[in-house]
Amino acid sequence: MTYTHYYFIGIGGIGMSAIARYFKHRGFAVSGYDRTPSALTHALEQEGIAIHYEDDTAAIPKDIAHTFVIYTPAVPEDLGELQYVRSHGYALCKRSQALGEISRGQECLAISGTHGKTTTSTLLAHILTQSGEGCNAFLGGISKNYESNLLLGEKPVLVAEADEFDRSFLQLHPHIAVVTATDADHLDIYGDRAHMLEAFGQFTAQVDADGAVIVKQGVEVPLERTAAKVLRYAYDQPCDFYASDITPLEKGRFDFTINHPGGRMEHCQLGIPGWVNVENAVAAAACALLHGTAPVKIREALATFQGVRRRFDIRIDTPEIAYVDDYAHHPDELRASISSLRNIFPGRKITGIFQPHLYTRTRDFAADFADALSGLDALILLPIYPAREEPIPGVTSQIIFDQVTIADKVLIPKEKLMEHLASSRIDCLATLGAGDIDRFIEPIETLLRKRL
Repeated sequence: MTYTHYYFIGIGGIGMSAIARYFKHRGFAVSGYDRTPSALTHALEQEGIAIHYEDDTAAIPKDIAHTFVIYTPAVPEDLGELQYVRSHGYALCKRSQALGEISRGQECLAISGTHGKTTTSTLLAHILTQSGEGCNAFLGGISKNYESNLLLGEKPVLVAEADEFDRSFLQLHPHIAVVTATDADHLDIYGDRAHMLEAFGQFTAQVDADGAVIVKQGVEVPLERTAAKVLRYAYDQPCDFYASDITPLEKGRFDFTINHPGGRMEHCQLGIPGWVNVENAVAAAACALLHGTAPVKIREALATFQGVRRRFDIRIDTPEIAYVDDYAHHPDELRASISSLRNIFPGRKITGIFQPHLYTRTRDFAADFADALSGLDALILLPIYPAREEPIPGVTSQIIFDQVTIADKVLIPKEKLMEHLASSRIDCLATLGAGDIDRFIEPIETLLRKRL
């Protein structure tokens, strides 16, 4: 069957939009639905992709035989459009299956883990692109170097962010895979951490026998079924790949050596701040080295990496006001983000605006969230962003708020956020979370810049 039109249900998602861009680039007709307009859907529309924002079956292409539908599990099962394509015989699959199909016949370099995978995969894609080899990359964020979540190359090499949500990463069969973290998450999908670890074990078992699995030192992964070579990486702990001679530079950046089985890459510097990004750089460099990229090319690319939008994205950095936006939505990510803020902006009053993501995650980690957020000087807490979920009785942001130990805290509806900020004195501000808090980034930046 020859398909001429690819229709996306939930096209505004970061993973969905990259695949939509891929098919558009390949010359197919592409259109889709999303619940709300965003900067990303606007960019897709500018690229010639028709998008609508009402659940409207009339907008679905009626040529069933030549239309392929791709949907995200983030959309509710009772969505009218999803039910329509299922009942009318359209060919359809999940986003993860589409990515799996695209990856077949290519050397797949996959970055997995409960956090760190977006920055690490984007950095790896940047290394391969800057080296001159190029790659096809499907990223979980917008690269600031390329202003896109899709990179296209001539060679059959694919960099993929391997997402554990909905067991999506099990559609991939990588040649090299990285595992950055396996902290408990997505318990709405897995039930408990043991079942999540089981999925990571299956993922690593799917890596080519002549390939490699690179696991962060100390991270638990069941590797009994893994035929590939297993290697370890770390921030500064001696193992197969690790950093040493770590020397602080200005603005939270570092000069460091990457130690690897073939030698040492001295005086590496990353274009973005934060010690956690040194660790991400070690992981990306390890993958690139095993792939065959020359060390000198890796070192050059590290220095020109500009980071990823919404991944510790420094928007304003002045002595009067600093503003950072970060996707952190898990307690461990919040701790890492707040730690980096303390390191880069020492001695300043750090105010965090946090929007919890999902009722289940809030329920499962409320005490842990409260503990992490208590590391701020001031907290502005917003209601839970539900995404795909229905409310759970008794689960609101209040259960986090009540356990936060700092005195300077407030729980407000998001409609009141800008009004609250307008009357607040801000020194160092961070927006934190994975929901629609990103809609406030531009208005907050505009508000704060007017004070400079």
